[in-house]
Amino acid sequence: MPTDSRATAAALLPLVGGPANVLSFAHCMTRLRLGLADPSRADEEALRAVPGVLGLVVDGGSYQVVLGPGVVGPVTAAFEELVDATAGGRPTAAEELAARGADLKGERQRRNATPVKAALRRLAAVFVPLIPALIGCGILAGVNGLLLNAGLLPWLTPALAAMASGFMALIAVFVGVNTAKEFGGTPVLGGAVAAIVVYPGVAKVTAFGVPLAPGQGGVLGALAAALLATYVEKWCRGRVPAALDVLLTPTLTVLVAGLATLYGLMWAAGTVSTAIGTAADWLLSTTGAFAGLVLGGLFLPLVMLGLHQALIPIHTTLIEQQGHTVLLPILAMAGAGQVGAALAVYVRLRHDTSLRTTIRSALPAGLLGVGEPLIYGVSLPLGRPFLTACVGGAAGGAFVGFFAMLGDQVGATAIGPSGWALFPLLAGNRGWGALLAIYAGGLLTGYAVGFATTYVFGVTDRVMAAAGSGRPAQDPSGSPAPSRSG
Repeated sequence: MPTDSRATAAALLPLVGGPANVLSFAHCMTRLRLGLADPSRADEEALRAVPGVLGLVVDGGSYQVVLGPGVVGPVTAAFEELVDATAGGRPTAAEELAARGADLKGERQRRNATPVKAALRRLAAVFVPLIPALIGCGILAGVNGLLLNAGLLPWLTPALAAMASGFMALIAVFVGVNTAKEFGGTPVLGGAVAAIVVYPGVAKVTAFGVPLAPGQGGVLGALAAALLATYVEKWCRGRVPAALDVLLTPTLTVLVAGLATLYGLMWAAGTVSTAIGTAADWLLSTTGAFAGLVLGGLFLPLVMLGLHQALIPIHTTLIEQQGHTVLLPILAMAGAGQVGAALAVYVRLRHDTSLRTTIRSALPAGLLGVGEPLIYGVSLPLGRPFLTACVGGAAGGAFVGFFAMLGDQVGATAIGPSGWALFPLLAGNRGWGALLAIYAGGLLTGYAVGFATTYVFGVTDRVMAAAGSGRPAQDPSGSPAPSRSG
């Protein structure tokens, strides 16, 4: 393990209250996520000053330290070693643990007061684990398409097609498993009910006078089916005698949820899925430039507030239905505006060594579509550069949306990657060269507009003074710029 990872972990642990204050820890692509018994014991100012820390986020009761991709994993491992080594110093009294649990529960309830945000987090927990498979299969599908168009390696393309399509053919089952797991049911029962959606034999079933089609309803139908199965299972657990539970509960769960899926949920979810695809196509073909302007401009605030999670099932539905999502390349322009804004800050604040170091370390991730280090380490703490980054994203989105109005749709075969990392996943109704040119043009537009607006309007005297002092800047209304996520 690198020495600097150990040093970073050793610096972080006392600043979050020591091992006795750490209840849980994990990491995602960019953040060390901590569950703290008493978040007020964390020294935010000192944490932000730790070398390698790009920002802090408090979200849903968790305390998150933004470290960036490639760094957060080793630091988390070192952090775990330190916590385990000092575990003997943790209090174990039942009263203190009970009080700590009550405090955490109250804190989470206060932070998750809005049902919408709580629902979106649970929805994300269903779909986010599927992203690695979507990326891998999406890239294989793109490579296969290039080989087919070029007439190369005809012996290999059938195998690539099978590997790329196998997961998508059964994605409903994985959605069912994850849904049951997230909502407290038995995962395999959720998967069993969701598998009904893609079973070829459903073509023999007639609902509302019309035969069903295998896959009708897609991931939305699978989500609804597994969710219903979870509630049926929980209902049975409390009423079926213990001696019969192992036989009756799974049988009733599959029977009741399965019948509801076949004679209602598949039809309803299929109608919604079709409407999503139709609406996305109509939106871009008729109001493409304006839609791109709005979507590209608002995506960074959605990420900051965690509301972007609502788009995950929409992307997945479009990929399953059309083979690609036309929304992701437009939303990816927000990252381009963010990169342009960061470059402008780097140029304007040439004497702020600490901030320029942060930008240099976060910029490669930003170019590959991982925007959190730049958001929480640069633009959001400074305030106005966050707004000008949104302007850059809006310009890039309008560029891509304009070509959609002309009939040149650019989509992505998977969700997750963005920025330059999205190039291998591009798909649409034109050749790959045209898709590449349109998407690259959007990125360049986002970079240029984000840089120009930030250079001219984003780095004011107030921002420069705040950067020099290490304090958050003021936004145009005079209020402190937000420094943490919703």
